[in-house]
Amino acid sequence: MDTSQLALLALLLGAVIGGSAALVIMLAIRARDRARIETSSEIPAGVREVLHGMDDAAIVIDASSTVLAASAAAVPFHLDEGSVLSSDELRGIARRVRSSESAVTATLRLRRGAPPAEPRLVVVRATRISARLTLLVLRDITERERVEQMRRDFVANTSHELKTPVGAVSLLAEAIESAADDPDQVRDFAGRLTAEAARLAQLTSRIMNLSRLQATDEFTDEREVAVDEIVASAVEAHAIQAGSTGVEIVRGGERGLYVRGDAQVLSEAIANLIANAIAYSPRGSSVGVGVKSVENVVEIAVTDRGIGIAEGDQERVFERFYRADQARSRRTGGTGLGLAIVKHAVQRHGGEVRLWSRPGRGSTFTIRLPLIDPPVDQVQPKKRRKKKRATPAAASHPTNGAPA
Repeated sequence: MDTSQLALLALLLGAVIGGSAALVIMLAIRARDRARIETSSEIPAGVREVLHGMDDAAIVIDASSTVLAASAAAVPFHLDEGSVLSSDELRGIARRVRSSESAVTATLRLRRGAPPAEPRLVVVRATRISARLTLLVLRDITERERVEQMRRDFVANTSHELKTPVGAVSLLAEAIESAADDPDQVRDFAGRLTAEAARLAQLTSRIMNLSRLQATDEFTDEREVAVDEIVASAVEAHAIQAGSTGVEIVRGGERGLYVRGDAQVLSEAIANLIANAIAYSPRGSSVGVGVKSVENVVEIAVTDRGIGIAEGDQERVFERFYRADQARSRRTGGTGLGLAIVKHAVQRHGGEVRLWSRPGRGSTFTIRLPLIDPPVDQVQPKKRRKKKRATPAAASHPTNGAPA
């Protein structure tokens, strides 16, 4: 083998050795970088910016459960940057995901805000960033679960409530058929059948009204509404009911106040309160409907001197189909939807409903709505009426000034 061949062979051998050495060095550098990343607590570039742009609560923690980066939505859960996870459940999820190659999802309850704030239902998804870093994303599903539970309850309660009148109609129809030869019994069963049909129609109507109020559609007849108009309409609608039960409706308070909304919806809300007050008032008593303005709010209070509502029931009376007095509600044909309709109607108008009640002393439901200026063409007439009108004499409720 001559000198040139030996030189070429040495060159090839040197290239192979040099390439192998370079490859080994490159692999070693990559392994070192990979090991540094795996063992480092430094957050990869861009992760912090992504967290700050998220709507959900999200945090990056290290192996010691210290929060290294957090989104703004994580702060109410006490997951500030630099803090240590106080939740055993969250620490357990982080440990599980560090020992696993796949993401871990769990549902748990975490307190948002300071006590006595109620714990929130949260879905937590944990993802492993490195051996020391873990990403936790928390999605608050409390409202979604509440709405879903309300939907399930509504379907179950509606089905239950519809069974009663439907079953009664069916039984009365059979009774009429079997008593065809007895005119007196036929008339009695027919009257009861008419009452059950009316109850079924009322229940169906109220379910539809409540569904409409809970829809996101805007009211089609929204305008400046005179409070005098909606109160008068509600009182007139129940004058016969009050007269037949020996209850007097006394109306008092300020006049000439205006709110913005749907007159029919607001009148029905007040009418529901008046109907309840009449139904729960003893014969010979009175139901007061008072109106007054407090700063920029109109208060419409309906007061009765009836049996009152126990403290434990007061927070639930606005729930659909909830009845504090089952026997009386059945006797008076109540659907259990009246106060739920009032609540949603008032909320759709930007207001609220307040309740004061004591067993044996009676109840006062107060609708509070935003006050608006009267229309231009009503300003002067209102002033003239105010000069001529005498303040109605009416007893005041000890808590809100509504006539009793």
